[in-house]
Amino acid sequence: MMLVSFLLIFQYTRVWIPDPDEVWRSAELTKDYKEGDKSLQLRLEDDTILEYPIDVQNNQVPFLRNPDILVGENDLTTLSHLHEPAVLHNLKVRFLESNHIYTYCGIVLVAINPYEQLPIYGQDVIYAYSGQNMGDMDPHIFAVAEEAYKQMARDEKNQSIIVSGESGAGKTVSAKYAMRYFATVGGSASDTNIEEKVLASSPIMEAIGNAKTTRNDNSSRFGKFIEIGFDKKYHIIGANMRTYLLEKSRVVFQAEDERNYHIFYQLCAAASLPEFKELALTCAEDFFYTSHGGNTAIEGVDDAEDFEKTRQALTLLGVRESHQISIFKIIASILHLGSVEIQSERDGDSCSIPPQDEHLSNFCRLLGVEHSQMEHWLCHRKLVTTSETYIKTMSLQQVVNARNALAKHIYAQLFSWIVEHINKALHSSLKQHSFIGVLDIYGFETFEINSFEQFCINYANEKLQQQFNSHVFKLEQEEYMKEQIPWTLIDFYDNQPCIDLIEAKLGILDLLDEECKVPKGTDQNWAQKLYERHSNCQHFQKPRMSNTAFIVIHFADKVEYLSDGFLEKNRDTVYEEQINILKASKFPLVADLFQDDKDSVPATNTAKNRSSSKINVRSSRPPMKVSNKEHKKSVGFQFRTSLNLLMETLNATTPHYVRCIKPNDEKLPFHFDPKRAVQQLRACGVLETIRISAAGYPSRWTYHDFFIRYRVLMKRELANTDKKSICKSVLESLIKDPDKFQFGRTKIFFRAGQVAYLEKLRADKFREATVMIQKTVRGWLQKVKYRRLKAATLTLQRFYRGHLARRLAEHLRRTRAAIVFQKYYRMQRAHLAYQRVRRAVVIIQSFTRAMFVRRNYCQLLKEHKATIIQKYARGWMARRHFQQQRDAAIVIQCAFRRLKAKQELKALKIEARSAEHLKRLNVGMENKVVQLQRKIDDQNKEFKTLSEQLSAVTSTHAMEVEKLKRELAHYQQNQEADTSLQLQEEVQSLRTELQRAQSERKVLEDAHSRENGELKKRVADLEHENALLKDEKEYLNNQILRQSKAESSQSSVEENLLMKKELEEERSRYQNLVKEYSLLEQRYENLRDEQQTPGHRKNPSNQSSLESDSNYPSISTSEIGDTEDALQQVEEIGVEKAAMDMTVFLKLQKRVRELEQERKKLQVQLEKEQQDSKKVQVEQQSNGIDVDQDADLAYNSLKRQELESENKKLKNDLNELRKAVADQAMQDNSSHSSPDSYSLLLNQLKLANEELEVRKEEVLILRTQIMNTDQRRLSGKHMEPNINARTSWPNSEKHVDQEDAIEAYHGVCQTNSKTEDWGYLNEDGELGLAYQGLKQVARLLEAQLQAQSLEHEEEVERLKAQVETLKEEMDKQQQTFCQTLLLSPEAQLEFGVQQEISRLTNENLDFKELVEKLEKNERKLKKQLKIYMKKAQDLEAAQALAQSDRRHHELTRQVTVQRKEKDFQGMLEYHKEDEALLIRNLVTDLKPQMLSGTVPCLPAYILYMCIRHADYTNDDLKVHSLLSSTINGIKKVLKKHNDDFEMTSFWLSNTCRFLHCLKQYSGDEGFMKQNTPKQNEHCLKNFDLTEYRQVLSDLSIQIYQQLIKIAEGLLQPMIVSAMLENESIQALSGVRPTGYRKRSSSMVDGENSYCLEAIIRQMNSFHTVMCDQGLDPEIILQVFKQLFYMINAVTLNNLLLRKDACSWSTGMQLRYNISQLEEWLRGKNLHQSGAVQTMEPLIQAAQLLQLKKKTQEDAEAICSLCTALSTQQIVKILNLYTPLNEFEERVTVSFIRTIQAQLQERNDPQQLLLDSKHMFPVLFPFNPSALTMDSIHIPACLSLEFLNEV
Repeated sequence: MMLVSFLLIFQYTRVWIPDPDEVWRSAELTKDYKEGDKSLQLRLEDDTILEYPIDVQNNQVPFLRNPDILVGENDLTTLSHLHEPAVLHNLKVRFLESNHIYTYCGIVLVAINPYEQLPIYGQDVIYAYSGQNMGDMDPHIFAVAEEAYKQMARDEKNQSIIVSGESGAGKTVSAKYAMRYFATVGGSASDTNIEEKVLASSPIMEAIGNAKTTRNDNSSRFGKFIEIGFDKKYHIIGANMRTYLLEKSRVVFQAEDERNYHIFYQLCAAASLPEFKELALTCAEDFFYTSHGGNTAIEGVDDAEDFEKTRQALTLLGVRESHQISIFKIIASILHLGSVEIQSERDGDSCSIPPQDEHLSNFCRLLGVEHSQMEHWLCHRKLVTTSETYIKTMSLQQVVNARNALAKHIYAQLFSWIVEHINKALHSSLKQHSFIGVLDIYGFETFEINSFEQFCINYANEKLQQQFNSHVFKLEQEEYMKEQIPWTLIDFYDNQPCIDLIEAKLGILDLLDEECKVPKGTDQNWAQKLYERHSNCQHFQKPRMSNTAFIVIHFADKVEYLSDGFLEKNRDTVYEEQINILKASKFPLVADLFQDDKDSVPATNTAKNRSSSKINVRSSRPPMKVSNKEHKKSVGFQFRTSLNLLMETLNATTPHYVRCIKPNDEKLPFHFDPKRAVQQLRACGVLETIRISAAGYPSRWTYHDFFIRYRVLMKRELANTDKKSICKSVLESLIKDPDKFQFGRTKIFFRAGQVAYLEKLRADKFREATVMIQKTVRGWLQKVKYRRLKAATLTLQRFYRGHLARRLAEHLRRTRAAIVFQKYYRMQRAHLAYQRVRRAVVIIQSFTRAMFVRRNYCQLLKEHKATIIQKYARGWMARRHFQQQRDAAIVIQCAFRRLKAKQELKALKIEARSAEHLKRLNVGMENKVVQLQRKIDDQNKEFKTLSEQLSAVTSTHAMEVEKLKRELAHYQQNQEADTSLQLQEEVQSLRTELQRAQSERKVLEDAHSRENGELKKRVADLEHENALLKDEKEYLNNQILRQSKAESSQSSVEENLLMKKELEEERSRYQNLVKEYSLLEQRYENLRDEQQTPGHRKNPSNQSSLESDSNYPSISTSEIGDTEDALQQVEEIGVEKAAMDMTVFLKLQKRVRELEQERKKLQVQLEKEQQDSKKVQVEQQSNGIDVDQDADLAYNSLKRQELESENKKLKNDLNELRKAVADQAMQDNSSHSSPDSYSLLLNQLKLANEELEVRKEEVLILRTQIMNTDQRRLSGKHMEPNINARTSWPNSEKHVDQEDAIEAYHGVCQTNSKTEDWGYLNEDGELGLAYQGLKQVARLLEAQLQAQSLEHEEEVERLKAQVETLKEEMDKQQQTFCQTLLLSPEAQLEFGVQQEISRLTNENLDFKELVEKLEKNERKLKKQLKIYMKKAQDLEAAQALAQSDRRHHELTRQVTVQRKEKDFQGMLEYHKEDEALLIRNLVTDLKPQMLSGTVPCLPAYILYMCIRHADYTNDDLKVHSLLSSTINGIKKVLKKHNDDFEMTSFWLSNTCRFLHCLKQYSGDEGFMKQNTPKQNEHCLKNFDLTEYRQVLSDLSIQIYQQLIKIAEGLLQPMIVSAMLENESIQALSGVRPTGYRKRSSSMVDGENSYCLEAIIRQMNSFHTVMCDQGLDPEIILQVFKQLFYMINAVTLNNLLLRKDACSWSTGMQLRYNISQLEEWLRGKNLHQSGAVQTMEPLIQAAQLLQLKKKTQEDAEAICSLCTALSTQQIVKILNLYTPLNEFEERVTVSFIRTIQAQLQERNDPQQLLLDSKHMFPVLFPFNPSALTMDSIHIPACLSLEFLNEV
């Protein structure tokens, strides 16, 4: 130290010299020190010259000051010169200039009380320190707490935080913030909210254990040690509190300007509450125990409000309301006890209490004790001897002392009871894995009068200081051993002798306990024993002027203790009689307080008995209880025992130290008193830490940091070798003494002052380089100045000569211009005169020519008209002559033709009477009769054969066939008469009715069209009126805008911004609610998983989906898919009741079983039909019947499809019309039309539609009747009557020959002119009719035979199935019966009841289902009836348009055309039982890698196609089940892969795409604008899934939040290292000048250092994954906006909490890193995402670090530039700004004050740090897909073969 000091003592060196006022004062040497000088020439800061003597031999030289660049460091041990003035000055600079209240001193955190609320303890600060290493951030109580929490988790060792300091230094607040940190970081995993209970204990303990003192308004008057327990996952599970040495004397006495405990004043402030009327309290000034200190109020403290907080805390900790009232009664009783009036008697040896004393009555009433006994024993005491018991009166002072002792004892017992119940509330039944203890204990105290309390406090601090010294020494030793540095013993202060003086055998405490046992022991006798015993001890002294005091030399200071009161306080005596009265209280709580009281003993007689005392002698019977004073434990013994237990606990933990410093005694904010600060620094051990560090190697640098800092001192030839060897060679060359440094494994260790020496060498090097740079720059500047002057001279000459030349040229140009002006002027005048003459001539000519032309035109017009008149006259004459000649010719022709006709008629009549004509008619008739007879014979044979076959195969139906034959014969007999005339009349009447119905329909259509027209007209009028109003509104708006354009534009911008902000806030609140809902849902699932055991039965998949998603909407629509019916049903049953209940669920379970059985039946039936189809194909090949069947099937299929398409089209038209009318009505309503008109229009339209439906049904019924009548008439006309009879046979109606049916149907459309019949065979047509009748009968019998055979086979199969079902049920019943026999009778009865209930339930469900089926069938049949009637109508109209000569084979050929196979319609069909397999293959077990190379978001498309098919089949249960299962499956996948970014992104993209599909194909016009016609065909028809879209939107928000959480978790570890620490710009050092380093205890092996490229690579990975998986571009933009905000928040928060990062080089690094990120955004086309705007605070912070910070202009520039930073953030950065070298100046305090003054008008929030957890509300814009569903291909890797394309 000597060598370094004298090497550094030269001119301008600054040193510290002692000062009586400021402790240490700065001075500067005015000349160099020379060897042999006895003094130093110094200049003080006020320019005073001082001769300071030095003693070189005894090393009495002034302390050296650290360079300015080292001032303000956050760790005192990093200072180059370690001594008291350096520590004091560093703390002062940080506290006053930078407002930093925390500073490290090795392992100690020094906390200075600012006496002001600072915004550095919020949740954002907790999150900023969470997970950080100690030393990475600025010093903070949270950093110490995080270090303890991290070491507990890493080393699995218990930790402790020891908070000490004087009263008013802030111990309680520091301990409270430490516990708040643990409660936030290590929150409980269960719902017990133990962390809230831990925090709730603070207001209770402050109320009953804190009081106002002269030094502190909230001083803790007891010590406490809180153990916060953690489980294996390091969540808080409980806590335990131990208290030490409560200051009971404060209950009965307070010094001036002090108060009693807060709870007394809080209770008095709440005395007016109704529940506290019985306490009989008034204001605090009225009670003796609360009015000693004078003022009972504390400025800025509301006692009533604090009392309410205390009550809430008690409630939270589980203290019942009755117990709370009892507690408050006890506290109020203490106040009343202190105010009891005690009157002294005349003799002075006795006293009494007035009988009507109100306070004593209240005391007894509140505690439930007898008034008379308490009154008696307050004034008397009992003395017990071996034979007698004496009742002795007491003097006034003795009574007052006894009363005060009783009050103190009651309060102490209540205090212990409350602490015990707090511990019970904080206790956990779970096993404690580890704990962190927080010790809030009083610091070293010394007053003018020190008593027993100060002695115990200083004794505890001696023990703690010893433990602190040994721990610091141990850490230093471990550091040296870890770095492999030779260990040398460091001499440090050992206070074990002082501790032995106090607690050793026959020490101070032993002698005190011994004196307390002496019957007449006194404080004076005890003091004399101390003098005699310890007079030779080095730590004990006797004052010169006192015989009752003694001095103990503690580690911090000498303290003189006054022995008066030591014995009384150590005994802590309370009279047993008073305790016995309290034990007999009628209140249980009061009695419990004193039942187990082992410390209270009867008082001994400490005063001499006077002869004049009044003594009442009582009999010794019954014998009194013997006093247990021999077993009493003194207060000192108890305190020593508890202190030893505390030390054992602390020694078993890893301690962390917080030393609280009180900066001044006046409680002024940010006022620093050096004397008080030094006194506390010496007392709390901070300077001892400095001394221990300075004795070894206090300065420690890593090789890398040393190389970066001092590479300017290295030689060039060593630049390319290893850094470690370079550092060794440089140090060996710079520092000659090898003892001044040591090379460790990873660090270089320096003695004190060596770093300052290296800094001097570095500064000299820079100074030389600076001089060289200045010389070169000044020469260059002079050369530049000469060249600039020379160039200026040449320029002036050139410009002057040019000026002269330009002036001459200007004169010549003006002369020439004048001549040109004259020439053009004269030419212009001549030209104008010529133009006037020319225009006059032209006008005259034009008028003359026009006159001649008009005259010629009139002449021509007259001639043309005359010609026309002549043409028409001549034509009329020619036509009249032609007509006369034509009429005459016609008359002649008619006469001649009539004559010829009469002659020809006469000849024909003669010919007809001849026989030749009859012969020609009968030619070939005989041959035809023979042929027909043969055909009849053949048909008879065939008929007999078929009849025999029918009898053989269906013997059971023979009777029915005979009956049918008889009916046929009977019918043939009854139909002999020709009924054609009757049928014609009937047809005529039906046609008349049809025409009438058509006319009525036309009238209705006309009325409907007319009403529609009126509506359209009304709509058009309203639109016109609306347009006029809009125009008027637009005109007024434009006028207003023109009048105040500037103001309106500004206000509109502000309104838009405000609306956007409100929208963002609302969206953010909603998404936060979604997030909270997802967290609660996750929490619920976790709890449910914990409660389940492996033996539990799993719920079925359908049940779980229904139960888990009961909040999802259910779909309730009709079977036929009618939207109006669906809405009506939902309105009738209510939306809330539309969800599934348990009955429906049971029915579904039963339905599943039935469907399974039905599936088996259908499979059997399908196989049978396949066999039948094969047989039919063989018969078709042989008999040619396939033509008719194919025709029938094709015809019916074609008509069905046409009718369905037309039905859908009509429904869509009707819905569109209704929607248009409703929209128009709403527009009309908004356009000042009354709502009554709109309702009237809707009612009229509804009535018209109902009337139209009724008329349509009537018309369809009439048409059906007409069609049936025509068919019967034409069948009877063209065929034999027995054919017509077939229509009445119910069993054979469906088998009528298709060809004949079509022929009969088309007969209606044929004209009446065709009257041919079967009469061409013979005149009566009997042969033809017989032939046709036999043919039809044969076909009929064959069809009946086939139908009966099929029915018989089906009946047999059905009976077999029933037999199998009955067998299965019988087996089940047998098994059940066997199981029942094994049970007890009671169980059998219960089992039977259950079986009967189940059977009845099933039957009930069956009946319900049967009713529902019948109702559904009824609705279906009604719809089918309408469809078939419409079908008949359309068919009739189509056939009416057919040509009359269409042939029969053409009709057959038209019907039998085969339709092509239908194309893929974009629907996927699956069975209900395959739903779980679908969800498993498509959701839960799906890996994103499986779909690489396929269409993005393929699962979403597949799910929608399945939903579309369920919609197509109108299956609402299937839709609900699939959607619920899908949502549950996605949630399970996300829960399982909650840290997989790729999986989360995959399902976010698919969920969004699924949501887009539901919107795009919902049928809503707003979402269908970009659809193609093909895509419009894929819309949903029956269901409205709006509510499910909301559920999917909420699910998308949850997935997005999880995606952001995963991305932030991956990026956050990289941000600080990449943005602040890594050197993106090479050779730009951002290292702190003192050697930035982390604490060894905080460093973890293998810590990674990230660069900016790592962040960019990670974001590239994010971007690639999201783009490959088809995530919407808008969502990708929002993701990166959120991530860039997180980068900005984390970086800026670390910048605001790290002094080493606030430098010019860091600003340069930040700007470069931000530019790289912006370039990456532009490269990925993400610059429009708003991510750069979120980085604006960080950009401005980087600019602030690089701006000048000196003048007023600089302050204005900073204020105008840093608009995104708050005032606190700007001031914080300026306070933290650290120069990199001595050539850079610090930011002055005046400049910071200027900045604050200019920023006063800002309304910035008080929050210092940015909320890194803030999440922007996400938007999911609608993004329709261009793909059509029919173009989607399902890959085989998905294993979805069970899906059928439809």
